[in-house]
Amino acid sequence: MSAARQDAQRIDEPESGRRTRRRRVWVIVALVVIAFLLAVCWVGLRAITVKDGLIRSQELIGQIQDGDADVDTVLPELSESAASAGAAASDPVWWLMEWIPAAGDNLKGVRLASQSLDALVNGVALPVMGDEDSTGSITERLLHATDDQAQHITELAEGLDSVSKSPFLVSVVRNGVDDVDEVMSAAAPMIAVLPDMLGGDGERNYLLVFQNNAETLALGGSAAAQTLVRVDQGAISIGAQGDSGNYQNGVAVDVDVPQSATDLYTSYLVDHINTSMSRPDFPTAAKIMRAWWQRDIADDEIAGVVSIDPLALSRILKATGPIELASGEMLAEDNAVSLLLSEVYGRWDSYKEPDLVDGFFADTAAAVFDAVATGDFDLKDMLWAINESASQGSVLAWSDDEQVADAIEGARISGVLPTENSDTTTVGIYFNNSNGSKIDYFTETATTATATCEADTATFTATASLTLPLTQRQAEALPRYVQSMTFGARFRDWIYIYGPPGTTLADATVNGDEVTVMHRDIDDLGRPVVAFEAWFDPGDSVDVAATFVGPDGDYGPLKVQTNPMVRGEKPVVADGCAG
Repeated sequence: MSAARQDAQRIDEPESGRRTRRRRVWVIVALVVIAFLLAVCWVGLRAITVKDGLIRSQELIGQIQDGDADVDTVLPELSESAASAGAAASDPVWWLMEWIPAAGDNLKGVRLASQSLDALVNGVALPVMGDEDSTGSITERLLHATDDQAQHITELAEGLDSVSKSPFLVSVVRNGVDDVDEVMSAAAPMIAVLPDMLGGDGERNYLLVFQNNAETLALGGSAAAQTLVRVDQGAISIGAQGDSGNYQNGVAVDVDVPQSATDLYTSYLVDHINTSMSRPDFPTAAKIMRAWWQRDIADDEIAGVVSIDPLALSRILKATGPIELASGEMLAEDNAVSLLLSEVYGRWDSYKEPDLVDGFFADTAAAVFDAVATGDFDLKDMLWAINESASQGSVLAWSDDEQVADAIEGARISGVLPTENSDTTTVGIYFNNSNGSKIDYFTETATTATATCEADTATFTATASLTLPLTQRQAEALPRYVQSMTFGARFRDWIYIYGPPGTTLADATVNGDEVTVMHRDIDDLGRPVVAFEAWFDPGDSVDVAATFVGPDGDYGPLKVQTNPMVRGEKPVVADGCAG
């Protein structure tokens, strides 16, 4: 071969190699593009399945919430729809596509929302409601389901919260993610703590306190009766029971409370058990109640305190149905409040026959407890009863377990006034029966709050009114125990108004023959407080008002927190600051 031909061959070989490498690159690019298009088509098809499953699940949940369908009826279809959406979005190809910038956040949001719904429905609701493999009581099933799903649901909630902050979510995805995120942010913390609360790691004791709204106090009413509840591996049983006669009234329990609390509510806050609920802060009351029990009843380890009143009990009876008492009569949704807060005092003289009255209350508590503990109730109605009662302050809960405390922090069930105004600007208005009567089955109350913001100043005005719509003859015909123990058919209330945090009291006014301002220079729970004393007779009405001012700033929606009253009107709010 000539030298020229050899040189030409050497020149052609690199050029040929380059062409071969270019062909390979294009083949690879083509394959990648084809794979990507196939992946997009695949994810698109899976997205249709996810979308159909999510839409149908939302429709079924809406039917349950609106009362148009029973849980038992729609749960099988809801389970199938949620499972379908969750499985379709869990596809490996879907997961890989989530790495695409911007668009991937939308896929991730849809996946997490689908998997969250699947976990809540098929991981918790279905086993608890009782599928074909379920055994044990409802609380035992709840323990097993939450113990199995707690970590998974916590991880989903954290991921959903993170992706919800993405700026790349399109509106339809954002709306769906926000809806599920709201549910998960509330459900996940509770599901995380339920296994421990239900005795999954050993027996837990809780003190159940029954409040009497006929003798109203800031948190509900006098602490009429108490029951120790034991929970072990999801099984619930009643321990000892107590009432006011079992305690050393007049001898203060050893609980550290701020001076502001005793200044406002006197030493009765800690040295008389019935008035333990006077201060509008359930952690304070819970610690006091636990101290009473451990000093005078038994030195039990108590993991938490739960409070309930007859208003909540009447709602619970909607879920359980009527319950037969030892007396042979039926306790039902429509007679629980009148029977427990009024009629019982006409049957027995509570001064002469306290054991009969206390026995009736103890029997009622045990009968209701048995119905609830055995799970013999409609779950949808029970969830409504607890949620509605918690929102009204008729069910309160406290625990010294930090994880449990964190789970209920900020919720009405914690019985704590907010310490800042960013989420809501809350005014507290409370009626406290201060003469030991049971007249508040009859009293009528109303509350209002207004807010105006102008000239760099925010002004908040709160009013409270109380009326006793009985004649003198009707009041005098009431049992002596219902009347004032000391003053007969003459009554006294202490009314407390707590201003928003960061404000100061500007004015306090009264309307009534014997209504005065008791305190106006005390801060309590990080708020300014004004306290009124109101004497009233049958047929009287009293009104008090307080005005608070603060710097113009970022105030959340105005809200009133008040007692759960038997005949209390819904607070009226006029908010000129929010937004």
